[in-house]
Amino acid sequence: MISQAKTVTEYINSLPDDRKSAITKLRDTMLKKLPGGFSEGMGYGMPGYVLPHSLYPKGYCSDPKQPLPFISFASQKNHIAFYHMGIYASKKLLYWFVEQWSKYSAKKLDMGKSCIRFKKEEDIPYTLIGELVSKISPEDWIKMYEETFTRK
Repeated sequence: MISQAKTVTEYINSLPDDRKSAITKLRDTMLKKLPGGFSEGMGYGMPGYVLPHSLYPKGYCSDPKQPLPFISFASQKNHIAFYHMGIYASKKLLYWFVEQWSKYSAKKLDMGKSCIRFKKEEDIPYTLIGELVSKISPEDWIKMYEETFTRK
């Protein structure tokens, strides 16, 4: 489901109450834990956090006019999606996250390359998500991104 919302607040206000609560709590968790330098906004129909052109003038490799994406989250038809590019770019971070999962959740981890899916709000381990988003600074993300995703 691609939203036409122009702001994160508009996006959240458009959600049904059960999803509004989960997305708001997820957003609040990230706002508290995300290192300074990332900017909040809408991209690809989802709320998220990016490195603005002021910190990374090259922008996103597939569309340099866009800021460099880092985290996105969305209310999808059958789940809440949380996209973290750091766990896609860093095997070390991915292994850390997978290892930590069982300490915070009794649910089976439902995950793709950068996407973690949650069926219900109570399935979201907010403390673990907070730890995950706090692990990468803007400088770390630039280095990881350039090492992993840009052509040399």
